[in-house]
Order: sequence, then C-alpha cells, then structure tokens
Amino acid sequence: MGCVRKLAVPFVVPGPCGVAVRDRLGHLTPRDEEVLRAVGEHQGRLASRDLKARCADGLEHSARTWAARKRELTKESSSRIAGAITKATHDQWALARRCQAAHIQNLAAGIKTLRHRLSLPIGEKGTKRAAGGYRSKSEWFRKSRRLAMLEDRHAAVVAEWQAGRVRVRVVRGGRRMLNTRHHLAQAGLTEGQWRQRWEAERWFIAADGESGKRFGNETIRVTPDGEVSIRLPAPLAHLANAGHGRYVLTPRIGFAHRGAEWADRITANRAVAYHIHLNVERGRWYLTASWQRPAIPTMTLSAARARGMIGVDTNADHFAAYHLDSHGNPVGDPHRFGFDLSGTAGHRDAQLRHALTRLIHWARQVGVAAIGIEDLDFTTEKTREKHGRRKRFRQLISGIPTGRLKARLVSMAAEHGLAIVAVDPAYTSQWGAQHWQKPLATPHRTMSRHDAAGIAIGRRALGHPVRDGVSPARTELRAWGRTAPPPHDRSDRAGHRTAQAGPGTRGREGTRPPATDRPPGEPSPNGTRKREPSASNTVRDAPSTQQWVPDSLMHTG
Repeated sequence: MGCVRKLAVPFVVPGPCGVAVRDRLGHLTPRDEEVLRAVGEHQGRLASRDLKARCADGLEHSARTWAARKRELTKESSSRIAGAITKATHDQWALARRCQAAHIQNLAAGIKTLRHRLSLPIGEKGTKRAAGGYRSKSEWFRKSRRLAMLEDRHAAVVAEWQAGRVRVRVVRGGRRMLNTRHHLAQAGLTEGQWRQRWEAERWFIAADGESGKRFGNETIRVTPDGEVSIRLPAPLAHLANAGHGRYVLTPRIGFAHRGAEWADRITANRAVAYHIHLNVERGRWYLTASWQRPAIPTMTLSAARARGMIGVDTNADHFAAYHLDSHGNPVGDPHRFGFDLSGTAGHRDAQLRHALTRLIHWARQVGVAAIGIEDLDFTTEKTREKHGRRKRFRQLISGIPTGRLKARLVSMAAEHGLAIVAVDPAYTSQWGAQHWQKPLATPHRTMSRHDAAGIAIGRRALGHPVRDGVSPARTELRAWGRTAPPPHDRSDRAGHRTAQAGPGTRGREGTRPPATDRPPGEPSPNGTRKREPSASNTVRDAPSTQQWVPDSLMHTG
C-alpha cells in the first residue's frame, strides 16, 4: 500500500472585498451612441499603445517609465483617464505573467511524465500512483520525439520569462475573438459582424473612482437621480453638450440590485468605478459600477462547525451534497444539484449560478452555518502526457469551473451569512466510497460514489476522520460489546443482521429461547419425533436481503 501524503488543514475562505452591479443604458439617442463610440475608439487606441509600451519595457519597468507613459497619454486625454489606462495595462501584464508561469509549470509536468514513462520497459503496466511504459516501440519513438519538442519549448519559454518578455500572450479583445477571425463559417459570422464585435471589445470607456470627489468619480459621474455624464478627452471636447467638457447622456440609470448601498456611497462622495460597454449581439449598452468595501470578518472555524456542515463534491455536471450534523453523522438523503456547462459562456455562467443558488437555499433551510468544499486545482492534472489516450477524461477535468466556482460560491454565500470551509481534496472520493457508500445504501436510497465523497468532504471540514472506524465514538461502541457482522466466508454471507451486542451483556437482549420451549438437543416430552427429516423438504437458512447499517452512523458521541 502506498504512503498517504500529509493532508492540509481545513480553513475558512475569506469573504469578498469588492462589489459590482450593472444596469442597462436604455433609450440612447443616435447622438449618444455616436459620442460613446468615438470615446471608446479613441481611448481604446491609447490603451493598445500603452500596452505595447509596457510589454517593450519588460522587467525594466519602474516608476519613472510609468510616469513617462502616463504623461504621454495625458496629452491626448486627461490625467484621470491616463491613470485608468495605465492601471488596466498593469493588470493585463500581471495576468499574462501568471499565465506564462502556469504554462511553464504545465510543460515541466509533461516533461517529467514523459521521462518517467520512457525510462520503463515497453509494455510494463502502471499503477494508481504512476503511469506505466508505452505499449509499443513506435509509440515509444513518437513520445521521445515529443519529449524533445517539449524540452525545446520549455527552454524557450523559460528564457522569455527570465527576460521579462510576454510574446503574443496579451491580446486586447481576447485571443478567442482573434482566433474566430479564421473560423467565421463555424462561428456563423460574417467579416463585418466579427469586425463590430472585435472593435467593441477593444474600446475603453472606464474610469477609476476617487474618494472625496463629487459623487465618487470625476470622469464618469452618476448622480443620485441617475444622470450619467462623461468627461470627454481633449481631442473630443467639441462633442460636449454641458460645461467643463462633459457630455450628458439622455437615459437615466438606476441599480435595482444594491441600489441603496450604491446611493449611500455616492452621496458620501466615496470612490465608485464605472465601466461602459456595448453588447454587439443584443445591441445594448450597459454601465457597470464597482467599489471596494471593508473585508467582512471571517467566521471562526469552530463557529462554522457548530451547527453541522454541508459537504459538497464538485463534478463536471452536478454538485453532490450531503448534510452532516456537528458530530459528522449523515442526516437525511443526498442532494444533487445539476448544471449544464455546454453552450455559450453566458449560459454556463447562468447554469452555475442557478445550481449554487439552490445549494445555498438548501443549506439555509437545514440550518447549517457553513458549506465544506474541496480546494481543487487541476493545473498539473490535465496534461495529455499524464492521462495519455484518456481524452474524454482530460476534457472532463478541464470542464470543471474551479476558479469561477470558488469566486461565485464565496460571494453568494457571504450574502446569506454562510461560511465556506475549504479542505484538502486528497482521497475524498476513494475513502468516501470505501467507508460510506455501501453502509448508507438502502432499497429506497441510491448512494453514488459522489454522494459518499460529499460525506467525506463534510467530515473533513468538521475535523473528523473520513474513516468512521477510527473515531472515538466507534471505540466507545466497541467498549459496549458491539460486534461486526460475520465475514463473507460464513453461510449467512454478512447480510443477516446489524452489528449486535454479545450474549450476556448487561442491558441488552438475552439469548433467544428455543421455539420448542426446551433446551436444544433434548428429546421431546413424549420421546418421539413428530416426523422424520426429509432431504427434499428441508429448508436451510437463506441469506437475508437486509442491508447492514452500522449503528455508529447515528450516535452523537
């Protein structure tokens, strides 16, 4: 048996520290749209130019080069717009660097696996812990060529990382939209339709908030009654319809969600950032308001465990959840919340939000204070070198939205006063199926491997061992005289009774009296048998269909 690695300690996930709400800019006049397009196109060009300059600086970036870039942008816009553009550029650069580091890690994992498999004899079988050798000489040869290719690619990317260059990893408008240009027929778009979407994605109409300024933002200002005005850049000042180079839009805005919180902030002149964008598919303009708020005090781990836990096993198409009390005992039946991650990004996001909403509502209904979930990270677990021909399995792992799930669940749970407890995902499915799937299965309850994993996750979040057999409560039951069912080599096949106390135990049921009211082995009172035994009609003890359910599941020690 392999060595079990050390498990990480469960922890309460910190709550969200930011808020974003969105509303539609409806009933815009043609003049309004003309101004918005002109502003977005002009500032989008400035953002593209600044990103190019930042990539050229590489690791030589400093406060001096940052100030020089900002001065150049201020000449064609304003100091506040220049600050918003440079901040967005730095965020894109940092994201590209993180992606580059993840790419290096992925290449290193593939190289390690290839070297291991190439070092094994051809045809050697693998184990659960490590893959085996390749099946044939031709496959071994192809993989040796791939190893050389990955090593060259890894060396090139590491050199770029050390030099601070981010080659073609940063694309304003998105790489997916860029690649769609070469597959217009598959996307169902014409070149003109693609061009409209591409340009809209590259526009820049955003402004960071400023505390102490009027209504929390000088560039894009929204008044308490919903009036939206934009401070135009210097080259477009002739388009202004109000004083101080501002353009006031015709429609009024109103945030249905968190509207009171937003109104309190702008009334107190606290910072609120705004972003205006166009959805080309729907032909609608939207305004998004965002702000930071003080970090919500995280619930302590002991308080989160006080009222039990909901253990959630994350899968590619559903959440398998189980309710456990504070002692780790499963309560009721398993719950499954399905979702479909096929289709567009909007459809996937809506499906995920709907499943999480149902999960949170059920958690509030049963009265728990926290939800236990695995701290998943599949960065090094979905390479083709590790799983080989298991393409469908690699797609299954890649389809689980771990990052989006964490952000959505933490944000939505915080609004309902629920804490999220993250646990180490190691062995939850394996140990859950081994120790909980069969004992909890009944003729009226179907237990899957995922349901049992939910119990394992919940028990780990509560601080209990996954394997109930090593718990103090189980030890207490053994001290009372409880015995396990008979082994499978007995005639009754381990299915005829639950765990029971031995004969003569104080406070327990005594031995069953014989059906004839006489000791076994003694003759009947009249000394004769009623009939002779017959081999044809002798009925032997048949195995019972009753399932074995350990009593330890319901104790509260």
